[in-house]
Amino acid sequence: MTRIADAIAAYSAAAKAPAAKAAETETPAVGNAFADMLKTTVEQAIADNKQAEELSKSAITGQANLREVVLAVNNAELTLETVVAVRDKVINAYNDILRMPI
Repeated sequence: MTRIADAIAAYSAAAKAPAAKAAETETPAVGNAFADMLKTTVEQAIADNKQAEELSKSAITGQANLREVVLAVNNAELTLETVVAVRDKVINAYNDILRMPI
């Protein structure tokens, strides 16, 4: 979950950077930064799910602490819910744009 917060903080910091500093250094387009943030978030969701699965397998064999398993599963669930919420917002925004009169 910290990677999502880190990505959002980095995105906010880049948006607040002065225009002169942005002109001095070549920065990716805003669309690319947003796409990179989404890519990072999805990759983190996949990693969280894999970790939860591995800990669940270990718990079945008695090699993992039950508390760690519960925390990993809850973290994976929260990350997945966040990804789904962002996806829904993006789709709603896209549909709103399509409905705008020209």
